[in-house]
Amino acid sequence: MAGIERIECGARMSGAVVYNGLVWLAGQVGTPGASVTEQTKDALAEVDRLLALAGSDKTRILSAQIWLADMADFAEMNAVWDAWVPQGATPARATGEAKLAAPGYRVEVIVTAAQA
Repeated sequence: MAGIERIECGARMSGAVVYNGLVWLAGQVGTPGASVTEQTKDALAEVDRLLALAGSDKTRILSAQIWLADMADFAEMNAVWDAWVPQGATPARATGEAKLAAPGYRVEVIVTAAQA
């Protein structure tokens, strides 16, 4: 059985955890106070970066959860997501509304992926 690998392990959480060929990412956010478009782009860039560190990429995402501070931002977030997600490799996805960790956060992206 493979060991657990923690990537960017901190006192409270890891950026990613790898076990048995699967990669779980912590929630990724953008710059507080930025637009939904910019926050989504920033969060997805962090998803790309962490997946690369874990030996994976966005074509291997199995599921995604996206949390919005306001569902009125759904279309704006989706415009960025649709340009980023690889067609033919779209993951299972859920999007919901939630009060995020700080008032300036408007988008949080959480993914689970398979290693390459």
